[in-house]
This record gives sequence, structure tokens and C-alpha cells, in this order.
Amino acid sequence: CLIRLLNLNQPIHPSGTANEEVYKILIYDKFCQNILSPLIHVKDLRKHGVTLYFLIDKDRKPVHDVPAVYFVQASQVNIQRIVADASRSLYDSFHLNFSSSIPRPLLEDLASGTLNSNSLDRISKVHDQYLEFVTLEDDLFSLAQKSCYVQLNDPSAGDREIEEIVERIVSGLFCVLATLAVVPIIRCPRGGPAEMVAMALDQRLRDHLLSKNNLFTEGGGLSSFQRPILCLFDRNFELSVGIQHDFRYRPLVHDVLGLRLNRLNVQGEKGGMKSFELDSSDPFWVTNGSLEFPEVAVEIESQLTKYKKDVDEVNKRTGGSAGAEFDGTDLIGNTKHLMKAVNSLPELTERKQVIDKHTNIATVLLGEIKERSLDSYAKKENDMMVRGGIDRAELLAMLKGKGTKMDKLRFAIIYLISSETINQLEVESVEAALRESEVDTTAFQYVKKIKSLNVSLASANSASRSNIVDWAEKLYGQSISAVTAGVKNLLSSDRQLMMTRTVEALMDGKPNPEIDSYLLLDPRAPKSGAGTSSSHLKGPFKEAIVFMVGGGNYVEYGSLHELAKSQQPVKHVIYGTTEILTGVEFVEQLTVLGQKMGLGSVGAPSTSH
Repeated sequence: CLIRLLNLNQPIHPSGTANEEVYKILIYDKFCQNILSPLIHVKDLRKHGVTLYFLIDKDRKPVHDVPAVYFVQASQVNIQRIVADASRSLYDSFHLNFSSSIPRPLLEDLASGTLNSNSLDRISKVHDQYLEFVTLEDDLFSLAQKSCYVQLNDPSAGDREIEEIVERIVSGLFCVLATLAVVPIIRCPRGGPAEMVAMALDQRLRDHLLSKNNLFTEGGGLSSFQRPILCLFDRNFELSVGIQHDFRYRPLVHDVLGLRLNRLNVQGEKGGMKSFELDSSDPFWVTNGSLEFPEVAVEIESQLTKYKKDVDEVNKRTGGSAGAEFDGTDLIGNTKHLMKAVNSLPELTERKQVIDKHTNIATVLLGEIKERSLDSYAKKENDMMVRGGIDRAELLAMLKGKGTKMDKLRFAIIYLISSETINQLEVESVEAALRESEVDTTAFQYVKKIKSLNVSLASANSASRSNIVDWAEKLYGQSISAVTAGVKNLLSSDRQLMMTRTVEALMDGKPNPEIDSYLLLDPRAPKSGAGTSSSHLKGPFKEAIVFMVGGGNYVEYGSLHELAKSQQPVKHVIYGTTEILTGVEFVEQLTVLGQKMGLGSVGAPSTSH
């Protein structure tokens, strides 16, 4: 899709380039730069004839006789810039690509603006690309929409604001579905943001399917004729995963080293920062991303040994045998060996680069793990989630021990989420320990508040319960029931996340009390028959798109990935979210919510991390 866009939307040859080589200029905005960056590297731009590329808001000089490809969001500001560029005849022709469909009023602004400046003939094409999402890996995407969790759970948010956010999420999801060319069956838990998104998306797809030039012709882009299932969840469905420490390679690299848009900056071995790309072109990352850290270290070691062995092999082959008489036959044999050796060099060099890169990353990670004892955090948090509690001495020892302020705060919140009952004395000693380390406890207070509401909900009798629910919903958005619902079964013995288990059940399509109450929408079905349970809607499904509203992470991605691989026959699961968050970033959002509810932390500066 993107390559077509770079080639002025001409058809593409199998070789991946368009008919004629046209040199062109690429203009994008910040948002679209993030869409491009994980997918297309600078060297690839050259291949497609892009010689220069600029951000749209930079001042640019005219370049004559060259077409310009614009890839931007459809916004008032961008339209004004394009009109200004066209009226100054900066480029020969303008190929405009908007990341989603451009609204009518903006299109009219574009037309009238270029007409008034007599530059209409310079605009050669306008395309809606439906690409408002960032593809990080083949089965991982993000809508790059910041702070959705805060906005959706903000006690002061009005209906209008919530609707706008839901509308934005729906637009992004619509783009994903348009790109995959599928109309899925939609399932989600009832109540909360996930249901709002599901209803709005269903309506959006219905409206679109009625229009003449619809993007979803039968057949679709995924492998089978069967339609996929789209499972929508809201972050509160499983709050803990957003906060927990994890000890697998991919989540660790993201959480500790800050992997962003598949790029990573770490301290190099000789000092100085190094930038690495971690994506599907890196075989080690693809194969070992979901292993626990110690296993990854072993794997690096064994690949290094194998590499050394292969290098020795090449040297042995080409070195000739010592002291042998030189005759012609030997020469022919040697030439063959030399050819073979020369051919294997690029592959060996590439392997060495990958090994060096991961050795460097793993070394930096190991330093952090030791310094913050991240292995104990990950293990103890997991134990708490499984056992539903922790020994008080152990709890306080962790909070007084190693780790950053954020590590301690995350640990304390997991303690809160995992305990079935809140022991007031214990909670107070936890708060005291946090304050002692000068941790800002706002997020802790926020989760405690939601949790205490929950407990009081459960104990109140049903008559007064509805009033409490009304009051709580007004005050705290829809996040109430979600936080403690089923904490016990969050992690069953084989460490499967609740979300992964639910997705598995939804894909199996067998009757299951956990999911029978889930909403079921089919945008292709006639409206009247909504809610009827025709068999094809129930599955089993070979393909699923799982979407987390309010921020996802590599832990969930890895867990779904494992699920898909473990099925017989192998299934295909795509994971997407409003934004990919590290544990720290997510806790920061909880802190903001706590501040909005006026829950400050006592005796600590509110900005300390």
C-alpha cells in the first residue's frame, strides 16, 4: 500500500517498483512519519525514486519539474499548508494522500483554496489511503492515539468528549479493516469503552457497506474465505498486565530500554549511544522475542559459538593443507573452496552483526536487571497474581530493597490488585514504605479507591446497589467492575493471561459461561436480526484481530502470539491497541487520573518518578 503511494499510486511490478523511474519528493507530517518509519527505511525510499523528504511544517524551497507525494493526516492545518505550497508552485505536480478519508468540508477548502490561487491544475490526484495506524510487525499494530486510558476514565469527561475518542478509535480500526479488506464478526464484553467502540464500529461498517464504492469486496485479504473475529477489550479488563514487570525478552527490551517504533537507543560497548532496529528483518528478534531473558543469553552464546565454528570451517577449507606438493588438481579444488568461501562471507558478516547487536542489548539489559533486581519483581508479582497475596515481610522487603521508585510503585499496585481483601494495616505499611522511598503514591491511591468502591459494591445489598453503581459510574467512568472482576482467575496455572484465554474461547466458539454474555455484532447481517445466534457467527474462527482500548503492551502481544502458534492447525491472531505503553507510561496515566480525582500523595513531591 505504502509502496504504491510512493510510486504515485501506479500499479507495481512484482519486483516492487513501478513502471517508470520517476524522481519525486516525499512530504509528510509527524503522524504519518510514524506510520512510515517502521515499514520503510531510508534506503528503501531511494529504491522508489524518492530523493528528498521533508516534514510538511518545515519551510521548503521550490523544486521545479519534480512531482511531490504528500502523505498527511486530513486536518485544517495540513490543507492550508498544501494550498500555500501549491500557490507558490513549489513542485511540478501534487499527489495528495490522506491517511484516512478526507471529510467533505476540508476537500472543499482544498478546492476553493487552490482555485483562488490559480493552482488547481497542479493537484494531480487526491487519495484516501486508510492508513491511520502504525504497523510494528506483521501481526502488531497501534493507532498511536495518546492517553486514551486517561481520557476514557476521566471522571470529568463529558459524553461529547468520550464520543470523540470512541470515534477516533473507530476511524483507526476502520482503516485497519479496510487495509485487510475484511468485515469481521465483532465480539466484546458488555459495558465500558469496548462496547462503545464495538457499537460505533458496527454502525460505521454498516453505513460503509451500503455505499456504492465499498472497500470490502468479497473474498478479502486474509487467507481463508471465512471471516475473522474481532475481539475488543478495554484496558480495565485486565489492568495488571499493563503494570506488571515481565521477564521475557521482547517486553523487557520495550519496558526497560524504551523500544519505540521498532527502534532502540542503547549505550554502546565503547560508550556513546547506538541505535538499533528490531523488526521482522532481524531473525534473532523474531525467533527469541518471547523467551525468558536467561534463555536469550544462552541462545546468543550458542549462536556465537556456531558462528566461530563456521568461520573456522571456512578458514580451514581455504587455507590449503600445509606442506603439500603443489599440483594442478589441488588448485582446482582450492578454487572451488575459495568461491564457496567468498559466497558465504556476506551471510557470515550479517550473522555476526545480529549477534553483536543482541549481545550489546543483552549486556545493557543485564546491567539494569541486576541493579533493579527486576527478576525478583517479575517473579514475585507473578506469584502474587497466582496466589492472591504475599507474605507481609516479603512485601515490605521488596519495597525497601532495590529498584527505581516506579518499580516499587508498580509492585505495590500489583499487590493491591492481587489481594482479594484489603487489609487496612498492611496497606498503610505499604504506603509508609513507599513514602519512605519518596514515591509519589497517587496512582496507588487511585487503584485503591476503585478497589474499595468495588468491595463496597459487592457487600451492599442489591436494592441499594443500583444507586451505588449509578453514583460510581457517574463519578468514575465505567471502570468499576473491571478492576477486581476475576482477579483470582487472571493467571491460571500455566500462566495464560485472562485476555488470551478469552480470545481462545471466542475463537473456539464452543458454549462457555465466561463469554456467553459477550456482545455479538455482525455488520453484514440485517439490523433486525441482531442478537440472533446463527451458527456461522459462533465460530470456530481461524483468524482473529484482538484490539485493546486504552493501551496495550508486548506482554499481551507475546501471549497471543504463543496462543496462535500452539493451536492445531496454527491460527492467525493480529494484536492491536490504541497505543503501546510501558509499565511506567501506564502508571503515569493512572497517576494523572488520581490527580484528577484529587488523590494526592502526602509528603512527596507530586512530580517524582
